[in-house]
Amino acid sequence: MQMSYTDTFIRVAEDCPEEIGVPPMSCRTLPPAHVIQYELLINEPYKYNHEELLYEVHVRHKQIPQEERLARKEEIWNELFSKNHPCLRASLLPKRFGWGVHYNGEGKIALYGKESPEYDYFTSQGEGAVKLLPAMRNKRASKGAD
Repeated sequence: MQMSYTDTFIRVAEDCPEEIGVPPMSCRTLPPAHVIQYELLINEPYKYNHEELLYEVHVRHKQIPQEERLARKEEIWNELFSKNHPCLRASLLPKRFGWGVHYNGEGKIALYGKESPEYDYFTSQGEGAVKLLPAMRNKRASKGAD
């Protein structure tokens, strides 16, 4: 089951409060998924496709020991992907923290802050360039007066 984008750039949400890419922080001992996503993608851009990223975030978030990850990788993978998962358009990175998400031609992912030249490059190309998608909004758009 392939659910990764290719040659796609996810823009920061229209209602994102940040004008630059801000590293997400957490005081929790167990970091939330978006913090793990950020650390993986900033430290190793274009290493992970969507499924690989979801898997790495899952095993780190669940604190599954390395030996168990190796011994049970296929089982953990199959169990994880027996359910649907949201794409990175729903991640807090482009929704709240000002990070654009680029999927290259192989579906490998990297983050670019809204202020970066790369973000400007991806969002200002003409026809035939990467497909642009908006991140999901943080709040539902109001549908007029209730």
